[in-house]
Amino acid sequence: MWLIAGRALQGGGAVSAAVMALAADLTRDEVRTRAMAGIGIAIGSTFALSLVLAAPLAAAIGVPGIFVLTGVLALSAIAVIARGVPEAPLPVTRRERGFPRAAIADPQLLRLDFGIFALHAILMAVFVEVPFALRDAGLAPASHWRVYLPVLVAAVVVVLPLFRVADRRGRGKVVLTAAIATLAVAMAILALAGRTLVPIVAGLFVFFCAFTLLEASLPSLVSRFAPRASRGSAIGVFSAMQYLGMFAGGAMGGLLLKYAGPGAVYGAGAALALAWLVAGATMGEPPAAAETSLSMGRT
Repeated sequence: MWLIAGRALQGGGAVSAAVMALAADLTRDEVRTRAMAGIGIAIGSTFALSLVLAAPLAAAIGVPGIFVLTGVLALSAIAVIARGVPEAPLPVTRRERGFPRAAIADPQLLRLDFGIFALHAILMAVFVEVPFALRDAGLAPASHWRVYLPVLVAAVVVVLPLFRVADRRGRGKVVLTAAIATLAVAMAILALAGRTLVPIVAGLFVFFCAFTLLEASLPSLVSRFAPRASRGSAIGVFSAMQYLGMFAGGAMGGLLLKYAGPGAVYGAGAALALAWLVAGATMGEPPAAAETSLSMGRT
């Protein structure tokens, strides 16, 4: 019960939505995807490091100690935000009363909301199955980080130049649709890999290339399409869809793996990616210098 209460309180913080909205306010339109990429890479690196450090930390300080450490890190983050991050300038446009309809009704934002839902549903579904695939391929669970960490680092190195391309005028939609198509290809590779280690690693590499690029690009696109006065609300809806996708993907992955097998997990992921590809292909080109753009003389 206390674990559920703690997770509910943690989710109530809405940290990711606030971080993305503040980052959007403090960055110029030309570099916003790269700024969001930096946040995404930090999150991804933490995920990879957690796989490496979890077992030693649990042995040294126990699971309660890990929660205490998390609390200490959260308090340290408050100090960093208070002292190291400038205040966002006040918007020049008048805010709407109540919850802005543009945050939930705009067709372009709805496509992006579906996209983040699909991306994290696929992520969670895949990682219900992948640990079993790696185990059956002969890799002990304690050694799975030896696959995850290098694959994630290699994927970041490969896609890093694409963040600059995504910020260029007229290129955002092309990069987005190409990354979604790559995500569907990754599902096909993983489905065909079976329990053979090298194809699994190849599929994970392709998956993380697409995931890293999409994870960074989508918040930037939301900030471009959303009106300045309702940007925070739009990013809040976007973040809610992200966590709803995580829940749906975990549940879907578990059920499909139990009753239909690994192929069904990857098939469902491919179907979601293809549905998203159709939605992305009909999306408008993101504005290069929208009313949301702010220049603070810095990134």
